[in-house]
Amino acid sequence: MTHWLNVGKIVNTHGIRGEVRILASTDFPEERFKKGSELAVFKEDHHIQTVKIASHRTHKNFDLVTFDGMPSINDVEKFKDHFLKVDAATLTELEDHAYYYHEILGCDVVSTDGEDIGKVTEILATGANDVWEVTPVKGKKHYIPYIEQVVKSVDPQEKKIVIEVMEGLLSE
Repeated sequence: MTHWLNVGKIVNTHGIRGEVRILASTDFPEERFKKGSELAVFKEDHHIQTVKIASHRTHKNFDLVTFDGMPSINDVEKFKDHFLKVDAATLTELEDHAYYYHEILGCDVVSTDGEDIGKVTEILATGANDVWEVTPVKGKKHYIPYIEQVVKSVDPQEKKIVIEVMEGLLSE
């Protein structure tokens, strides 16, 4: 059975030439949306069809793509509010200390002292480094930068991340 991973949501059309605006949820948009890539279009949990990327560019905070054989807004309007997914079997191995979003989301975060901090609920790509939103059982969310000084170990199999709690890191 195919295991699908979300790479973005089609939030709108862009112009009249079949371009769609995608809110990406992948750390590799340049690879996921490169010309020739095949992605699955999903409405909720239902696979609607497979599309092939014809072009990709970025505009403001969005990725804009067109699909092969869909040159008009009329061809892509039906995809609004649908999700684009990739077959997990097609993912490539990453270099050391690099992870896919799906490997980090949901991980338990603990301090080097063993204190439970919360779960990773969102990943914010800030440019310099990712920032992980960590939601505790109660209290305010924490924002943990994915940098060597803070993140000491990541174990995607065990869904566990160990961090060094530096002064001022955790919001009170």
